[in-house]
Amino acid sequence: MTASPIAIVGAGIAGLAAARRLADAGRSVVVFDKGRGLGGRMATRRADGFAFDHGAQFFRVRGEAMGAALSAWREAGAAGAWFEDAFVGTPGMTAPARALAAGLDVRTECAVTGLSKDGAGWTLSDAAGPVAHPANGTFGAVVLAVPSPQAIPLAASAGVAMPALADAVYAPCWALMLGFPGPLPGVKDRIEPDDRAVAWVARNASKPGRGEGESIVVHARPDWSRAQLERDAATIPALLSVPLAGLGIDIHAARYVAAHRWRYALVETPAGTPFLADPAGLYACGDWCLGGRVEAAFDSGHAAAGAVLAEAAR
Repeated sequence: MTASPIAIVGAGIAGLAAARRLADAGRSVVVFDKGRGLGGRMATRRADGFAFDHGAQFFRVRGEAMGAALSAWREAGAAGAWFEDAFVGTPGMTAPARALAAGLDVRTECAVTGLSKDGAGWTLSDAAGPVAHPANGTFGAVVLAVPSPQAIPLAASAGVAMPALADAVYAPCWALMLGFPGPLPGVKDRIEPDDRAVAWVARNASKPGRGEGESIVVHARPDWSRAQLERDAATIPALLSVPLAGLGIDIHAARYVAAHRWRYALVETPAGTPFLADPAGLYACGDWCLGGRVEAAFDSGHAAAGAVLAEAAR
């Protein structure tokens, strides 16, 4: 008998790692994501001839599972070394996500808002009702690979209690993207200033496979971002102009200026478990399980997929 398809909600690294492991084991998988692209915070924005890695800046690999994936990515030209043991996607941070998603059924711009289960299987719904997909209503399991605050209402909609979801705590981050007409003399490739507002500055041109111009990405500190969280994005550049001027970066000389708010950027307190599972066939995974690293997200998704396979084998 053919095994039931698996639904994965979230096309970030956790969700795609889970999908890849399941697909490689022969399972039918459908991935749903509310966004237009893949990778979650492994993101690159292109605008006005510039490219900005405005989410995760790099990743490190310590374990066997992601180590094998990294080897494949490097061989395919989807990742490269930036400094020391730090790696980036090439030519953008979304490249590893696209490699994981190769050959998978991925439905973007589909915001799943509810879950239900009957004798035939799981049904996913959006704001208009059941999601339009041939497999909907027959999913044998659902993997929630979204930030824990987003997973809580989805689990509740299915009548499933996962108390550990509330144990994870995220910090937000305002990311500032600055595109300049030419190089900025004296600005280092990576800066971690001792400043109450600015946590990190990176020159994208210093990363392998780039070369799209002088693209600067600035990440604000968690406490500062939390205090400014509900501000309009258009007000953020001016608030960061003074500390950046002290680093040799004049916002007023930029040809492109934009800010992006990451509500769930940095895991301050992880749940402390590789994934969560309910006997009804609902699983939850993400970097919120093990810690705020790309590899933590990958390992969580990989582990959740392993649990799905183990349950099916019983």
